[in-house]
Amino acid sequence: MNCKPIVVKKLSIITPCYNEEENVEELHLRIRDIASKLLNYDYEHIYIDNASTDRTPAILRKIAAADPKVKVILNARNFGAIRSQYYGLLQATGDAVAVLASDFQDPPELIPTLVAKWEEGFKAVVGVKNESEESPLFFFFRRCYYKLVHRLAETETIQNYTGFGLYDKVVIDICRKLDDPYPFFRGLISEIGLPTAIVPYFQPSRKRGITKNNFYTLYDIAMLGITNHSKVPLRIATMLGFAMAFLSLLTAIGYLVYKLLFWDRFTLGMAPVVIGLFLFSSVQLFFIGILGEYIGAIHTQVLNRPLVVEKERINF
Repeated sequence: MNCKPIVVKKLSIITPCYNEEENVEELHLRIRDIASKLLNYDYEHIYIDNASTDRTPAILRKIAAADPKVKVILNARNFGAIRSQYYGLLQATGDAVAVLASDFQDPPELIPTLVAKWEEGFKAVVGVKNESEESPLFFFFRRCYYKLVHRLAETETIQNYTGFGLYDKVVIDICRKLDDPYPFFRGLISEIGLPTAIVPYFQPSRKRGITKNNFYTLYDIAMLGITNHSKVPLRIATMLGFAMAFLSLLTAIGYLVYKLLFWDRFTLGMAPVVIGLFLFSSVQLFFIGILGEYIGAIHTQVLNRPLVVEKERINF
């Protein structure tokens, strides 16, 4: 009797972290328990630490010493969440690569569901948070941002998607060829265009520790999503410039005609001049800022610095 050999696939799980000493150990235990229930799967769990200043590196060293399936990359400095996570993805060796945050806002229990969808033939399986325990106002602004990017982008984007998901090694190989020093991974999945499945989920609130995102990091991610995937703001600036120039011309002609008709009774006054000056100045500053964002993106590409410089890697 001929028996078919059992094909063991390898799953890579990538967890970026920064100052998550209260979460990384429990996450390791939960991932280990979940992976043990995936039949015919081997796995590796790669933590990439972005130069934490708390006990996170020491805890990761202890976990890796006890479990050879845990691999650790310690960055030389904080290279930012975007670059660090992307670099971690490129180090994966699995047939499929899952990405989830270390704060449990990306539920690890969804991994079997992501794997099942991947087994159906999808090259990317992305988690989309339809509901969240975060502030309703903040969640509303996030949804507005995703809708804005969706309208501006030149490709079909995925709304309410933060990067949490599972990706075939074909997707990771494509990312390796891009050589992008500051990539927007969420947008790349749409740009690549391979068959993608969407798994909706409820995002719980952070239970331990505090968020590492601030206004600047959120703004950086938001602008990267726009500048990397749309030229619409630049074209709006051009069209608005033509429109305002035409409107100014009509206004000037109207004032001239009115002055000629009512020479003695019509006084221009300072109010229209001041209002017009401030309006045009603010519009100019706004679009100079937009232009600056695109120039900054070009500058980053030209410098072509490494995504991450490693200080130490363990169990590789």
